[in-house]
Formats: sequence, structure tokens, C-alpha cells
Amino acid sequence: MARSMLLVTRQAPWAGPSAREALDVVLAGGAFDLPLGLLFLDDGVFQLAPAQQAARLQQKDLTANLQALPLFGVEALYASRSSLLARGLDASRLTLPVELLDDSELGALLNRYDHVITL
Repeated sequence: MARSMLLVTRQAPWAGPSAREALDVVLAGGAFDLPLGLLFLDDGVFQLAPAQQAARLQQKDLTANLQALPLFGVEALYASRSSLLARGLDASRLTLPVELLDDSELGALLNRYDHVITL
């Protein structure tokens, strides 16, 4: 039986390569039918913000990669409600449907997966 893995992405899409690397890992795992989840935490929730203008920062837009997640079988998508609130993001305007978790629910999520990787 395949071991499950949760990737926790904590970096804004324009803060360096970590956000892109997290998506690459999840997409690769999804291609191999691994049981995967992706948690957007801290500044990682900025990846879900609409109307990103990555080109202005000479970065690549991650929106297409995010939209491809369900095509690769990655449907277990989560976001920290408190991270969204702290950064002024409206949960109803996110670019992906995610399950919003309160801080008290994050520990239970982490315990559901065999492996947790934070990028």
C-alpha cells in the first residue's frame, strides 16, 4: 500500500523557489497515484490569491500549476483559516476550492498522513 504524504507550502509564490518546488513535488506524486494532500499555511496562502501579477516581479505565474492539481488526482487541498484572515484574503475568492481548517484542526490533519514535508 502506498504511503500518504502531506506537503505544507508556507512561502508566497514570489518569495523564492519553494512554492514552485512544492507544486512540482505534488504534481509528480499525483502522476504516480500517491495519496497526497497539500496544505497552504502562513504566506503560502498567497498562492491562492486571484489576479496574481508574477511578471511584474519577473517570476513565473503558478496559477496554471495550481489549476492542474485536480487533473493529477490531487484533490485533498487545505488552507489555514487564520493564515487567510491574517493576510486579508477572502476565502470565497480563492483560485482553488480548499478545505479551510482552524488552528485546532491542523494537528489532526498532520496526523492523518504518513509523511509530512514542509517547503
